[in-house]
Order: sequence, then C-alpha cells, then structure tokens
Amino acid sequence: MILKGTVTALVTPFKDGLVDHESLRRLVEYQISSGIQALLACGCTGEPATLSHEEKLSVIQTVLDASGGRVPVMAGTGTNSTASTVAFTETVCRTGVDAVLVITPYYNKPTPEGQLVHYTAVAEASRKPVVIYNVPGRTGTCMTVETLSRLGEHPNIIGVKDAAGSIERVTELRALSGMTYLSGDDHLALPQILMGASGVVSVASNVIPSRVNLMVQNALAGNVEEARKIHEFLYPLFKALFIETSPSPAKKALQYMSILSSDMPREPLVPLREESAHLLRRVLNDMELL
Repeated sequence: MILKGTVTALVTPFKDGLVDHESLRRLVEYQISSGIQALLACGCTGEPATLSHEEKLSVIQTVLDASGGRVPVMAGTGTNSTASTVAFTETVCRTGVDAVLVITPYYNKPTPEGQLVHYTAVAEASRKPVVIYNVPGRTGTCMTVETLSRLGEHPNIIGVKDAAGSIERVTELRALSGMTYLSGDDHLALPQILMGASGVVSVASNVIPSRVNLMVQNALAGNVEEARKIHEFLYPLFKALFIETSPSPAKKALQYMSILSSDMPREPLVPLREESAHLLRRVLNDMELL
C-alpha cells in the first residue's frame, strides 16, 4: 500500500444502538466517488473502543465489500495490550485489508522501549504492512521521533500517522529516517505536507472529501497558493468538527447531509449539544454543503 494523498478515517454509523451498515456503505460510496485515495475503518474516528470484536470485523468487512477493491482499505487493529493487538491484527489480515493501523497502547503509557517491543511484535505477526498511529491526545503518551525512526527500520512498518500537533516533527523525522509521514491533524495537513508529509488521514474528508483531497493534491504538487486558498475555505470546518469530542460533530454533519440516517455516537460519547449543532450547521451552510 502506498501511503500518499487523502485517507478518510471513516466514522462508524449507528442506528438503534447497532452498526448501521447501510449508512456505512453510502458513506464509502460518497468517499470513492469524490476521489479519496484510501479508506480507514475502525480508526479513532470510528469509535473502535466501544465496538465489540465482532462489530469491528463487520465494519471492516462492510468497508471492504462496499469499496470493492477500488481504493485501498486500512483497518485499525490496536489495543492497549500487545497480545490482543497481535491476535486481532492476525485476524484482520485475513479479511483482505491492505494495511493495518496500530495505535500506541493507551492507558499503559509504555516507555520508548516498551513501544519498540509492542510494535515489533505486531509487525512480526502481521501479514499486512503496519502503520503506526501516534495520538497523544487519546493515549496519554507521545512517541519520540527517535523511537519512530528505529521502528521505521523494520521492513513491515511502512509509515506513521502522527497526531502530535507539531509541524517540526516532520522535519525531525525526515532527518533521521525515510519513514513515510501522514498528518493526523486536518488543520496542520497543509504545512506538514509542505514540510515533507505524504498526505493526511482526515476526519474532515468524511464531510467534504473532494475539497480536502484537492487541498492535499495541490500541496503535494507544490501549488502552494491554491492549496492555501482551499485550506482557508476548509478551516472553519476543521475547527467545527472538534467543537466537541470527535466524531460527534462529523456524525451530525453527515446526518445533516443525509449520508447518515442518525448522528448517534456510542456512549459514553453523546450527540452534539444544541448550540454546537447550530454552529456546525451554519458552517455547513456557508460552505454550501446543505
């Protein structure tokens, strides 16, 4: 799998407490018809921490079936246990995904040496390429560029999705390693690509995939002014989609757009408060998405 361009971190739709596979298929079709390069199932935006083992597999399979091989599919397989991550990764690899995304173990907050042990074990067990996911806001720890560089030496680790909120980390990692760097922050994707990132794993592209992808492709091509204009157009949405805990805002936006039948996340997340929903709707109206 080539890590370049725009990868949509898909939300997981729910209806009456169950995974809404019909809405998920509709979302996948919306993404592919808009030119997205790849899809991520069961990343943090897909609420995997609240999904059962069977539900996660069903979501991944629906995304694979709906995409029909038209774009690569990556699946999140990480947990806070090395043993369970290895076991689930082995299972998911048999579904036909193109790569797996593995989050830094949360709650345990492993040291750099523990991170090396964890990711090496997963990479050795996985039949598919492994992408590291560093997201300190969700896990409580931030991987160092030195640790990422060491892990990048493993032949089955092909890149990192980094949501550390830093532009300079792109430069720091490139100085140490040839590891592919994907932005994990929509609002930083443009400057990070200009500093050497290969693309973005995006929340906003759930809602407006064509424009996010256009920004990314212009940035990759060096069309800085055009990419900047698109970034400025998208910036209010980037902010609105994190007005409350993600992915509740993205789900509300997709419901407004009639792509999802419900905006329900799974508890302990809850739907947007009324004032947040009104702000989001104004942003969507301004962007002519409604």
